[in-house]
Amino acid sequence: MHNPNNLSKSYKEIIKQHVFTLFNGINVVLAIFVFFTGSYRNMLFMITVILNMVIGLFQEIRSKHMLDKLSLLNQTKIHVIRNNTELELSVEEVKVNDILVLYAGDEISFDGHIISGNIECDESMLTGESDAVYKQENSSLLSGSFVISGKCWMHVDKVGQDTYAYSILKHAKRFKRYPSQLRDSIDWIIKWCTYILIPLGCVLFIKQLIKTNYTTATLNTVAGVVGMIPEGLVFLTSVALAISAYKLGKQKVLVQELYCIETLARTDTLCLDKTGTLTQGKLSVCHVEKIENVDGILGDMMQALPDDNATAIAIRNYFKARNYKKVVSYLPFSSQRKYSSVTFEDGEYKLGAYSYIAKEIDLDVEKHIEDYTSQAMRVVVLMKDNAVLAYICLRDELRPDAKDTLNFFKKQGVDIKIISGDDPRTVEALARKAGFTSKSIDMSTIKDVEMVVDSYSIFGRVTPEQKKELVLALKRRNKTVAMTGDGVNDVMALKEADCSIAMGSGSQACKSVASLVLLENQMNTLPVILYQGRCVINNIQRTASLFLVKTIFSIGLSLLTLVCLKNYPFKPIQLTLISALATGIPSFILTLEPNGNIVKENFLRNVISKALPGAICVICSVIGVSILGHFVYISPNEYSTMCTILAGVNALMVLIRVCVPMTMLRKILVTIMSVIFAGSIILCKNFFYIVHLQWYEIIYVILNVCLIPFILTLVSNWVKMIFKKINHKKKKFGN
Repeated sequence: MHNPNNLSKSYKEIIKQHVFTLFNGINVVLAIFVFFTGSYRNMLFMITVILNMVIGLFQEIRSKHMLDKLSLLNQTKIHVIRNNTELELSVEEVKVNDILVLYAGDEISFDGHIISGNIECDESMLTGESDAVYKQENSSLLSGSFVISGKCWMHVDKVGQDTYAYSILKHAKRFKRYPSQLRDSIDWIIKWCTYILIPLGCVLFIKQLIKTNYTTATLNTVAGVVGMIPEGLVFLTSVALAISAYKLGKQKVLVQELYCIETLARTDTLCLDKTGTLTQGKLSVCHVEKIENVDGILGDMMQALPDDNATAIAIRNYFKARNYKKVVSYLPFSSQRKYSSVTFEDGEYKLGAYSYIAKEIDLDVEKHIEDYTSQAMRVVVLMKDNAVLAYICLRDELRPDAKDTLNFFKKQGVDIKIISGDDPRTVEALARKAGFTSKSIDMSTIKDVEMVVDSYSIFGRVTPEQKKELVLALKRRNKTVAMTGDGVNDVMALKEADCSIAMGSGSQACKSVASLVLLENQMNTLPVILYQGRCVINNIQRTASLFLVKTIFSIGLSLLTLVCLKNYPFKPIQLTLISALATGIPSFILTLEPNGNIVKENFLRNVISKALPGAICVICSVIGVSILGHFVYISPNEYSTMCTILAGVNALMVLIRVCVPMTMLRKILVTIMSVIFAGSIILCKNFFYIVHLQWYEIIYVILNVCLIPFILTLVSNWVKMIFKKINHKKKKFGN
C-alpha cells in the first residue's frame, strides 16, 4: 500500500530527473558526433556533464535520506482497537475489519462506516464543499476526509488501492502547484533554449558543411550547441534546494514542498494562528468564578463529551467531581460553532464563547468577560437557559521564542496578521506580551473580510471559513502569504496560503496539507527557513547570470555565423575550458555560499539584465576579430585562439562583477580561476588548440582586454536603462 506520508522522491525518480534529461540526451548525441571525427579531446565537455549528474545524484539522495528519516517522525499514527486494547499503528499496519478510534483532527485514510459515536467531517477534498458533514452510527466514511469534531469508532471496509479516494490521497501533498518565480523562470529559460538550439544547430551544421569539411563542421556545431545548453543551471537549482532541505532537516523542519523554501523567502505577509503557534497550546484553568456550584455538572459534561482539544483537556483535568447525571444527548465542540453542549434530564448545558451561546447579549456579562480577557485569559462560560452559571478562565503561555520571531519578521518588513478563534481582547493582550501592538477586531460581526483586512492586524472570533477568506483577500492584494497553524480549523487557510507551515504537535489533517512541518514546534526556525530561501534565490540568481552569458553569446555567435562570420569562433574543448573556469566551478561554490540578503525584484529580469552585458561584450569582441581579419590575414587557428582568449577574459571579468562585494573566499576563487585559465593558455596550448599569434594580433587582444571593463560598464548602464523604461511602462499601464 502507498504510504501517504512518504514525501521524498523514489530512487527511480531521482535517477530519472538527473540522468534521463533532454540536455543530457543532446550532450550524448553531440559526443557521439565528435567521437566519429576522431577528435576525442573535444569530448571533454562530457566530463562536466557526468560530474553534474554525479553531484546532483549525491545531494538528492542525501536529502532523500534526511526527508525519509523526518517523515518517520511525522508519520500518521492510527488508533486501532485490537484485543480490547487501543494501539497506535502506522497506515500500512491497518487491515480490513479493524476497528479504529477517530478523534478531532484525524485524517481518514480508509473507507468504512461508524459503529459507535458521532463526528463532524470535512469532505472538501472529495466534494469540494467545505461545510461540515454530520456522521453518526452506520454513516459511511471515505478516505481523504478528516474529522472536525467529535469521536467515533469506525469499522474498516477498504484499505489501500481499493479505497474510493486512493488517487486523491496519494497526491494529497501535491494538491496544488505552489508559486515559484525560481522554478517558472528556469522553466522559461529551458523552454526557449530547447526551441532555439535544435533548429539553429541543424542549420549551423548544414551551412558549415557546405563551406568546410565534416570534421570542422561537426566540431564548430558541437561547440555552438554545447554553449547554448544551460544544463548546469537546472543542476545547481536542484542541488541548492536539496541542500537547503537537508540543512532544514537537521533543524527538525520537514520540507514537504521544496519550492516553498523560496516562497517563504519572498513572503511579505505572515498569518499566525494564536493557539499552538504563537502560544504553547498547553492551556490550564487559572481562575473559576461560579455563580452556582457547577463542579459536578462540568465533571459530567467533560466525561460525556468526546472533545480532546486543549480547552477540553484543561477543563477535564480541573473538574473531576461528578454528579453522575444521565446524558440524553451531546454536541461536541467545533470551531464553526464555538461551543459544545450536553443535554441531561434537567435540561441543556452549553460551554463555550458567550457571544455564540447567548440568545441576547448582556452588556454586564460582556464587561465582566472583558476584565478577564484584558489580562490575556481565555474565558469560556457555562450557560443554561441563557443564564451564566460560571466563568472559566484559562491561560496559555507565549512560546519562549515568539517575541524574537515576531521582531525578526517585523525588521524584515513582513506584515504580520494574528488570526484566532479566541476573543479578540485575549488575543490582543497576548500579542502585547509578544511586543506586537495593533488594533483587534471581533470577526463574529463581520460579513465581508475585504472591509477589514487592511485596517487590522489582530483578528478574533474567526471561523475556519473566515481564515481562508482572509488569506485569499491578502493574495488578491498581490501579497505573498505564509500561514502557520496546528488545528483542524486552520486547514482551509493553510491550503490557500502560498506557504503553509504546520506545527509537529498539530492535527494530522493540518500536517497533511502543510508545505513545511516544524516537528518540534520551534517557531525560532522560521527565520532559519527564510534565510535558507534567500540563500537559494540570491545564489541561483547570481550563478544563473553566469550560465546565461554563455548561452546568450553562443546563440548570438551561431546566428552571426549563419549570416556573416566565416566559421564558428570556438572548438568544443575551448568553450569547455571557459565554461568550467568562469561558470561551472565558480557557480557551484557561489551557490553554496551564505547569502541572506533581502530578495528584490523579478528573478528572470535580474538574471537577464546581469547576463546581457557579458554576452554582448563577447559578441562584440568576436566581431572585432572578424573585422580585423578583413584587413590582415588571420588563420582559422589564430582566429579561434584570439576569440578564446577574449571570451575567457571577458567571462572572468563578468565573474569578478558577480562576486562584488568581494569576500576572502571570492577573491581566492577569482584568483585561482584566472591563474588556471592563464596556465591552460600558456602551458597546455596544444591541448586546447591555442597557437602563437602575430604581433598585430597580440596588440589587438591586449587593447581589447583593456577595453572589456569599459564596454561591460557601458552596456550594463544601457541594459539598466532599457529595463527601467520597461518597468516604467508596465507600472504606467498596470502591468
